[in-house]
Amino acid sequence: MKVLLDLQYLNVATTGIKTYMLELANASSAYPHPDIEWIFTHDPDIQAQDSTYRFPKNKIQRLNYHLDYFRWKEFQLPDLVKKHQPDLLICPDFVSPAAALPCRRMTVIHDAFFWEMPQNYPVWWRKYFLNLVKKGLKEPTEIITTTEFSKRALQKHLKLNHPVTVIYQSQKTLGDAIDAEFLASQTLKKGEYFLHIGTFDKRKNLPVLVKAFAEMLKNTRSNFKLVLAGGAGQSVQMNDLPVVKKLVEELGLVEKVVLPGFVTDAQVKALYSAAFGYVFPSENEGFGIPVLEAMAEGVPVIHSDQPALVEVAGGAGLVTQTGDVADLSEKMILLSQDQILRDTLQKKGLERSKEFGPEKFIRAFQQRILSAAH
Repeated sequence: MKVLLDLQYLNVATTGIKTYMLELANASSAYPHPDIEWIFTHDPDIQAQDSTYRFPKNKIQRLNYHLDYFRWKEFQLPDLVKKHQPDLLICPDFVSPAAALPCRRMTVIHDAFFWEMPQNYPVWWRKYFLNLVKKGLKEPTEIITTTEFSKRALQKHLKLNHPVTVIYQSQKTLGDAIDAEFLASQTLKKGEYFLHIGTFDKRKNLPVLVKAFAEMLKNTRSNFKLVLAGGAGQSVQMNDLPVVKKLVEELGLVEKVVLPGFVTDAQVKALYSAAFGYVFPSENEGFGIPVLEAMAEGVPVIHSDQPALVEVAGGAGLVTQTGDVADLSEKMILLSQDQILRDTLQKKGLERSKEFGPEKFIRAFQQRILSAAH
């Protein structure tokens, strides 16, 4: 069976979708199936390094990207389908071509953010993008999503008859390289900081984390720091980085909150290797890759009671009430003072992370691909 995997979006993806696409492409090569032939629209490594349209600086650059994306989905990708004649087309970035194609389709819709959190997106762009999504679903399509929570949300908002299948994705493969100098450059010591890695999107609730951390310091007089690693939110509406910076200054935490910006995989490994705990207070997630990454590195995790995170963590994390500063502060204090709890979370986290991974990820896809063939 011949499968065409659309990897064009890797040239702008910076969040969990990038991890999803790279892990899927790499796993398809690492764990082949004798009955499945994979064809990539782009070399994944080269496409992921293409920064032509990443982080556009003005409206003209953004417009050029949208035109390029539309041209790809509606003209160039259908041409590739005609050229390669696959049995199945997989689009892992929400959007499939609107044109009728001589093959089956799988479209990955990672979450329902566009429907549930419209305030986080420019009005015209959201309307345009959702129109692309819906047009691509007019043809017979199997929707793939990341959690049972996301499946229920999509069924509620899309109201379509397409089958929706949950395939748990893999956490990011970080490799063995570690930046040994990074912690010292950020004045960080082993076991003396809480960690969060990800963009400063509003839904991540990072101002809540900063306030909770301030309460923790006030009530314990501890020497902990808080590391918030990652780039700005993906749009002006979504970006909480200015809010966080202002809050850090107002609360007198300039020496306590570390903002290293975007970090490489080797720097991520370094941060995980010495973190006391990982905190993920997000109000809305489709999956929550960092939860599994931290667990796999032996870091105890505190996460919000957002359903997708509860589902993915599987009881291996310490749960806090979403948006509740006092409760999050109490959970951070509890973790800092209860060694038995910390040891238990580390053990459970390591076991839970084994339930995910690239081989299980691709085997689930292979099963769906072959089921579609029949």
